[in-house]
Amino acid sequence: MTTEVGRIFSINCSPGGVPKLPVPEALITREGLFGDSQRNLKHHGGPERAVCLFSAERIRALQEEGHPISTGSTGENLTIAGVDWDLVGPQCVIDAGDAILEVTSFTKPCQTIRDSFIDQRFTRLSQKHYPGWSRVYARVLKEGMVRVGDRVSLSPEGGQRKGWLESLLS
Repeated sequence: MTTEVGRIFSINCSPGGVPKLPVPEALITREGLFGDSQRNLKHHGGPERAVCLFSAERIRALQEEGHPISTGSTGENLTIAGVDWDLVGPQCVIDAGDAILEVTSFTKPCQTIRDSFIDQRFTRLSQKHYPGWSRVYARVLKEGMVRVGDRVSLSPEGGQRKGWLESLLS
């Protein structure tokens, strides 16, 4: 079984809104990162959107396009480095530090993150318009501590996923 392995590049929290600022470690609970909150609970947060994740490599590529994006500026809680972001999507299981997450959906970008983009084109992170460039939301399967530099692994797709998850939880 092949597992995609990377690391936690940044952990980001805020008392509400963006940018989310870096912290060295955080406890991930079923409701999200301890100490983090969202201003709009209709569209953010809750058990199915407890943690927002994004790719460090995608952030760098967007910066190379000239966008003023930075880690945490689009509201992600965990910035992940070293994994193929094209493999991250709904039902992907992510082992991050002591926590285990399951991706529930791609995020829908909103105007709150517009200052991270040239001409405020926040739709640059739209999965519909730019597949593979979206942040993702995840539910928490196992609570735990995460630290910058912790190992991150992605579950394989398809039928192997169930056995892989059971082995992690045992």
